[in-house]
Parts: sequence; structure tokens; C-alpha cells
Amino acid sequence: MASTPEDPVLERYFKGHKAAITSMDFSPNCKQLATASWDTFLMLWNFKPQARAFRFVGHKDVVTSVQFSPVGNLLASASRDRTVRLWIPDKKGQSSEFKAHTAPVRCVNFSADGQFLATASEDKSIKVWNMYRQRFLYSLYRHTHWVRCAKFSPDGRLIVSCSEDRTIKIWDTTNKQCVNNFSDSVGFSNFVDFNPNGTCIASAGSDHTVKIWDIRVNKLLQHYQVHSGGVNCLSYHPSGNYLITAASDGTLKILDLLEGRLIYTLQGHTGPVFAVSFSKGGELFTSGGADAQVLLWRTNFDELNYKDLIKRNLKRLHFDSPPHLFDIYPRTAHLHDGKLETIEINPKLEVVDLQTSNPPVVDVLSYDSTTTTETTSRTLPDKSEEISGYFLNPSLMPSDCSPVTTKKRTEDLSDLPYESQRSIPLAVTDALEHIMEQLNVLTQTVSILEQRLTLTEDKLKDCLENQQKLFAISQQKS
Repeated sequence: MASTPEDPVLERYFKGHKAAITSMDFSPNCKQLATASWDTFLMLWNFKPQARAFRFVGHKDVVTSVQFSPVGNLLASASRDRTVRLWIPDKKGQSSEFKAHTAPVRCVNFSADGQFLATASEDKSIKVWNMYRQRFLYSLYRHTHWVRCAKFSPDGRLIVSCSEDRTIKIWDTTNKQCVNNFSDSVGFSNFVDFNPNGTCIASAGSDHTVKIWDIRVNKLLQHYQVHSGGVNCLSYHPSGNYLITAASDGTLKILDLLEGRLIYTLQGHTGPVFAVSFSKGGELFTSGGADAQVLLWRTNFDELNYKDLIKRNLKRLHFDSPPHLFDIYPRTAHLHDGKLETIEINPKLEVVDLQTSNPPVVDVLSYDSTTTTETTSRTLPDKSEEISGYFLNPSLMPSDCSPVTTKKRTEDLSDLPYESQRSIPLAVTDALEHIMEQLNVLTQTVSILEQRLTLTEDKLKDCLENQQKLFAISQQKS
């Protein structure tokens, strides 16, 4: 089928990473894009013409996840080096490093108000951090295998997580308890997320499926079998009406959730696609995968429908939420009907004037504050660099930035929101760092205990399995 103005279009692509893309996120103002990669780097891409890209150097292993804070003043990243980092997304590279997980960290996610950060790890735990004080709050344990993803609900009251133990769990952030559990006997979920109004969750399955559950009634609403490979990532459109998925079959699929069908198949990557994300307004989306390319797409198909949806909601006579897909279609779980007509888009087959972006890349070396029990030797920068040498919260910028420095920074980067600038006296900072070190001793001790408990759980599990085998053998003999 020929493409129309309402079809999604590949607008430009970025080259700079040396290995597969694992995660990506738009800045809230949609002027920048952050990407994570197997090459151990984060990259910050600016959408302005001829703008430089920034490569953040600091992680020592694969960077598995990246996300902007809701106001865009921080960038969180997770890595297989077992750490989580908070960066200030500018050319100076200030960052804080969190060490509490005892295995690779797979996912980072900010709450909608930016006060909390959830991290998911192969140590079978989810940890929640306070962003204002940058300290560890609590862990969530119930998964029996690696946790691949954890996401806050839009209102921050719940966390959804998925694991290789083939379960999806819903957690209450108030009482820190698991309040719901969805299990799958075929495969496990690689990725999970809430829809924009927080009533449904969507899962990307290793068994090639995409499933949508209504958590109010604990019911499977929709079940799509549209990919021929494991589904690695998904992203909801802000309207909640569309879902885009990325899979190891090398394609992106766009699903219309109100009609319950596949509407677009997008081809553009060579090899598996690992990451996909809508912008905050939904007008753009981006994808990345094994080919190390970052593709930027213009949505187009949502413009008329999204505007109509907003108009309809404004005309409603009572102040309740917009119609929920459970109230509209379908009323029972169903398999995707492959007979419905879909549109396949392959930019490689079309003659298009792409904005090819291979910008000059500036390496940003991390000048970080490490929250561990280890003594970290750090060299203070020159005063001319105007970097706050000791800091606990990277969102607090030095107050003595000269107009020249500020002007130059504005030219180099897109406009980034950041908190009111203030400096911290050195004596107070030293005292706070000493307190932080003592707290980190406790955190490290708890981490060691968690690791021992995990080993004990594994041994108990093995013992129980052996007992069951012995019991079965004795039953057969008798």
C-alpha cells in the first residue's frame, strides 16, 4: 500500500555509538535525545542543526538503561557494572554514582514527580531511591530470578516489574508489598510499562507476544502475536490509544489499541531492535538496535485522532477520566487478526531526503561523587572550570557561573531546565560526606546480607527440588 501524509516517516538518523543501542529517552522539552549502548557510553544528541553530540564516559560495562528526570535536569543510567549514575546533562559531566545492587542493573525509572528513582537488577531485587537527598530508601523482594524492568505508575502509588521468573508483579509503594501477580507459562517479559492513565500494563514477551492487562479487574484485555522474534521494548503514545513495539525480528510495530489491530510495520534497522520511545508529546518516536543506529521518526498518524480525543474530553459534561479501552474495545481477550490490512513502511525502499546526522562528538569525562564505602581519590578542578568539586546532589549547580560561561553553555547545548543555583560551604560539605560514608557502610552491609540471603534461597530451592526427586523415586519403587 502506498504511503500517505498520515503515515509515520523516518525523519533523520544519528551515528556515533560503536555497538548496539540498549535504551533511549527524549528530554521533556523534546530538544534532546539520550541513548545508552553496549559500548559503555551514554550519548546526548541535540536536534538543532550542526549541534554537537556529547558522549558521557563513566560506566565500566554495558549501559542498559537511560531516562531523563521529569523536568530534564538529571539523567539516570544503569549498567552491567552494577552501578546507577545520575548525570547533569551538560558538557561538564558531573555525576553521582550509586552502588547498592550486587549484580548488573537492568533498568532505571523516575517517578512522575521526580522525587523517586526505581532500579531493577539481576540480584532479583527492585530498589527505590530518594532523589532529593540521593539516598537509598528500600528494596522489594519476591522475584526468584533476574528482574529485567521496573516502572512507576503515573500517580507513583504502584510499581510494576517483570522478571525471568516468568511473572509480572505489582507493588504498593506505601506498604512495600506485592499486591498483584501475573504469570506466564510460555515465556518471560523483557519490558513492562503502565498506560498513561495507569489502569493497564503492557508487556513485551520473549515468546514474541505483546499483552495488555487491566489491573483493576486482573484481566488480560489484548494479546497480540504480530512479531516473529522476541519483543524487547514497547512505548505508549501519550493518548494511550497506540502502542509501538520493538523486536528481535528487526521491525517496529504500531498497534491501534482502540481498534485492537496492527496498523503499521516499520523496517529500517539491520538486525534486532532493542529500544523504542515516544516523545513526551507523541509527535516523534525513536528506535535503536544492534546496528548501532538511532532512527528518529515523525509520528503523523496520531495528529487528527489525538486532537479529536482532546476535544471530545473537553466537551464531556462530568469531570471523570477519558474513556478507557476496557470500556470501548475489546471486551474479551483476543488474538490479533492477521487478515486486517496493515501498512508496511521501509525507508530503504523510498527516495527520501533524510537529515543524516553524524555530528562531531565531544567526550565528557565523568567528574563524579561516588556513594560507596571505598575511598575515592579525586583531583579538584581549576577554578576557571567553575565545577563544584564536592557535591551531593548534581541538580545543585554552582552559583558563581560567569555570564561568559553561561552564554557559551547555552550555545553548545539546548536550553535545559535546572534548579535554582547555590553553593555549599566546604566545611558543611565535608561533614555531609562523612555522614554519607557512614550511611554507605550500612548500605554496603545490607547489600552483603542481601547477597547471602539470595544464596541461601537458591540452596534451599535446590534442596527442595532434590527432596521432591527423592520422594518421586521412592514412590516409584514402592
